[in-house]
Amino acid sequence: MSCYETLMDYGLRSLGYGERLLPRSDFTLCQQFVLIGSGMIWNIYFGLVALLSGFALATALAVGKAASSPWFRKPAEWVIFIFRGSPLFIQFFFAYFLFLSLKGQVPAFDALTSAWLGAALVLFLNTAAYSGEIFYGALMSVPRGEVEAADAYGLSGWAKFRRVVWPTTLRLAWPAYTNEAIFLFHATTLVFFSGFPASRQKGDALYYASYFADKTFNPFVPYPILAGYFVLLTLVVIAVMGLIGKRLNRHLPSAAPTRAKGFGMLMR
Repeated sequence: MSCYETLMDYGLRSLGYGERLLPRSDFTLCQQFVLIGSGMIWNIYFGLVALLSGFALATALAVGKAASSPWFRKPAEWVIFIFRGSPLFIQFFFAYFLFLSLKGQVPAFDALTSAWLGAALVLFLNTAAYSGEIFYGALMSVPRGEVEAADAYGLSGWAKFRRVVWPTTLRLAWPAYTNEAIFLFHATTLVFFSGFPASRQKGDALYYASYFADKTFNPFVPYPILAGYFVLLTLVVIAVMGLIGKRLNRHLPSAAPTRAKGFGMLMR
């Protein structure tokens, strides 16, 4: 079987398309690259869904934790504490058995026992808690002068928050939030090893890497391939978050001319 045929047969296997049976012998390097790459579709899905949806909840948690009213502050503090204080693997484990119990009582909860929804929900809550703490720290670090300037311009309430406080919060939090995004994509490898089953062998990248490692008794081929894929994914995340960060800081002077100016002054 040529590498092109392997790509056609297994390129979308993690989504349920193409060849149903996995290779049983004579494993080629191409098969390992294609199948592990196919599984990366799920890792990207989990990461994107949790990151995009978790951003909104993280914002609410940060604002809630900074609120003066205990009715908003205490729930936000407890959500952040619970999901930051317990290991993600244990959260997956307990969530799966909780969803199984709910499914036994209410059949409508059946979808939650599937990884595409149940695991995504756990990742969503976990990253929202970590990101909420990051945003809260940045929110508390907003320079008082900017707030006073907004008051002097007559801005108050939602207008002040939207146009002054929150943009500054994002600029301050963005480097740490970029790290959280990277950790989140790495954490997606825990999904199919923490209770949520891989339906019809439609697993993620680590699922296929473990399959090849078990069959060939050689982990030094599939796992470096897996690591390579995640390195590429990390580079993409850094690039995208960097572009957003530049957009957030577009009004600030570029760092490059500052360095050049400083170097020129040193040479005088």
